[in-house]
Amino acid sequence: MKQDFLNNLLQFNQLHEEETEFIPLMSPEDEESMNSESIPELLPILPLRNTVLFPGVVIPITVGRDKSIRLIRDAFKGDRTIGVVAQINDDIEDPLPGDLNSIGTVASIIKMLRMPDGNTTVIIQGKRRFEIQEVVQIEPYMRARVVPFIEVAITPNDTEFINLIASLRETAAQIIRNNPQIPSEAQMAINNIESPSFLLNFISSNMQANVVEKQTILSASSIKDRARIVLDYVTRELQMLEVKNQIHSKVKGDIDKQQREYYLHQQMKTIQEELGGNPMEQEIAELKERAKTKKWKTEVADVFKKELSKLERMNPNAAEYSVQINYLELLLDLPWNEFTEDIHDLKNAEKVLDRDHYGLEKVKERILEHLAVLKLKAMLKDKATGSGKSPILCLYGPPGVGKTSLGKSIAESLGRKYVRMSLGGMKDESEIRGHRKTYIGAMPGRILQNLKKSGSSNPVFILDEIDKIGSDWHGDPSSALLEVLDPEQNATFYDNFVEMDFDLSKVMFIATANSLTSIQPALRDRLEIIEVTGYTTEEKMEIAKRHLLPKQLEEHAVTEKQLKLSEDVIESIVENYTRESGVRGLEKLIAKMVRHAAKNIAMEKKYKTSPLATDLDKILGPAHVKDRYQGNDVAGVVTGLAWTSVGGDILFIETSLSRGKGKLTLTGNLGEVMKESAVIALEFLRSHADLLGIRYDVFDNWNVHVHVPEGATPKDGPSAGIAMLTALASAFTQRKVKKNLAMTGEITLRGRVLAVGGIKEKILAARRAGIKDVILCEENRKDVAEINASYIKGLNFHYVEHMSDVLKLALLKEKVKNPLEINVPEAKLKKVD
Repeated sequence: MKQDFLNNLLQFNQLHEEETEFIPLMSPEDEESMNSESIPELLPILPLRNTVLFPGVVIPITVGRDKSIRLIRDAFKGDRTIGVVAQINDDIEDPLPGDLNSIGTVASIIKMLRMPDGNTTVIIQGKRRFEIQEVVQIEPYMRARVVPFIEVAITPNDTEFINLIASLRETAAQIIRNNPQIPSEAQMAINNIESPSFLLNFISSNMQANVVEKQTILSASSIKDRARIVLDYVTRELQMLEVKNQIHSKVKGDIDKQQREYYLHQQMKTIQEELGGNPMEQEIAELKERAKTKKWKTEVADVFKKELSKLERMNPNAAEYSVQINYLELLLDLPWNEFTEDIHDLKNAEKVLDRDHYGLEKVKERILEHLAVLKLKAMLKDKATGSGKSPILCLYGPPGVGKTSLGKSIAESLGRKYVRMSLGGMKDESEIRGHRKTYIGAMPGRILQNLKKSGSSNPVFILDEIDKIGSDWHGDPSSALLEVLDPEQNATFYDNFVEMDFDLSKVMFIATANSLTSIQPALRDRLEIIEVTGYTTEEKMEIAKRHLLPKQLEEHAVTEKQLKLSEDVIESIVENYTRESGVRGLEKLIAKMVRHAAKNIAMEKKYKTSPLATDLDKILGPAHVKDRYQGNDVAGVVTGLAWTSVGGDILFIETSLSRGKGKLTLTGNLGEVMKESAVIALEFLRSHADLLGIRYDVFDNWNVHVHVPEGATPKDGPSAGIAMLTALASAFTQRKVKKNLAMTGEITLRGRVLAVGGIKEKILAARRAGIKDVILCEENRKDVAEINASYIKGLNFHYVEHMSDVLKLALLKEKVKNPLEINVPEAKLKKVD
């Protein structure tokens, strides 16, 4: 509401109070008397700008236009009655009849004053509303024929209207209370107004609304409609006022809080100075003292001095202060040119590696080669820590074979610090390169964080699970690793937080992975891949005796006398209870054996300190059923060899024929590549049917169904190609497949046999399944040569280059029992009910 509405009333009362005739607040009787007065048929019309006069309301107006001054003077000499109408457009200086609203208010001139500036101020009071019928005179001022404005009456005791007036009175009171610029007398004025009509007019005249909105209220014929409109406007005004007060209170509170904090900080500063010492100065002095011991380059020292001088000029209360001091502390904590001295005792290094890990000969050989290079350079009086670039290795193999734990042994054998960083699930490039200092909560990347933790610039740095890095809209961490793992670039590794180059060339990075297919090609090209294959049964037994059993006995507080596991028991556990390339599952089973003994010891029960293989069913439960060779009595069944994430395995290719139109069906949860192998095998067999004596029309009369058991397990890859072709050939010829035979290899449409991977794991799986003969591609001969001869004892290998060689080796002349009559003319086939 207008803050000066009561001030105007007070001023009006002070203007010759003894001559004033108006009553600011009307009673119902006054309003009834005013409404009963007649309206002259012709009224002089006074156009008003920027305001609307409501019945019963007293307002002052300043008259400046010549026509308006003459009208006021003539009326003041007469009956003092005029018609007041608001202009439609306030910018028009000399309005015509069409520029005025049709609804106006009859007004009585209460007082006319001549002001010092020459203008005339008139105090008028609204009486009744009227409607202009016709303008009859323009000069010297406007005069119009008018009629009273008819107001729609409401029924007495209208509940809705009574509630509207009560809400309006309460809302107006809230506005007065919330607005400190409105005088307190306004509340009294609102409370003393008894007439609902005058209350509406009084509030309408003084609320914060423009001329158009006020004219809408004046023109409303129903008092109930006017009450609704006014209540809507004042409610909106109250809401705006509350928001304004909230903003004002918040701003004032923030300013008060800042002033209070500033005052307290100044007091604290004064107290600290009196006690003798400023914490900020002490911090800066400590940073300078630490900087004296650093071995950094001149460029780094210059940046440190520059950033330190910037810190000295900062206000400790500023948000950037903590970021700046964190940055300087990081520079001091990073191991600039700080190295551990390598141990060049190759025999001791070999001893450490053999002590902690059984097998893994290729990895150990590569580590010893690197140590030998370092030793030779040291003998040439080069600095041991600064000689050459460290190798970047990638240990690739199935889970549980000791890839990660190997890093600790390598660090111990070299005499270096050990750092491990897991990359599994990482999706943000900033995890590698860090964030810029401008971001809130910015930090360096995890590469420099781990180097800071190690305190050395040449640790053994394990990048675990490098094949499980993800990527999203934050960036691709594997692309950021290209710089870290490139020997030509990592001497100037750039971290976004440090904003300087850091030398990573002396760090020995060792990555671990279970699969190479998910590693970005550019990243894989930078790695020296060392395959860590699965363990044989003999190796697992040796690992169990040397490492797993002593470790579990110590963890469960059981002595060697209280539990002894013989080689037969360990072999039975490996053969019958585990199905893995590594030894994690084996360790869990040994732990269960130890816990069984620990429980009996604690409960003082009798138990076997040296259990037998026959006792394992009671302790570990029933043995797992292993895939074994299933014979050659059924045509179309061939044993293939597969590589899985847990090592090698055998799989069976089953082929079935049924009367039909030559449809090929493939089941067993096969991938696209494996399905393509089956299609290629069938097409090769169609085009070379004469080699096996098969009629060409047979393929159009029989449906073929190829199935690979264990349908819940996804299978893919080309290595089952020769096994599928052999199974199809056996099914169409009804000839037996050679007994105890397994095979693996990819085929082409021309019948060539191509090399495949995972040979060691596949051969070990064949041996475990009781296979005697294995068919491989000629190019895989070199892979077999790398396997320890003791691991493949009892296996016969047949190397082939063409599919015809496979069929000669695999298919026997003998047919299966009760063979299908397939390779005969259609007319001679027996009808099948």
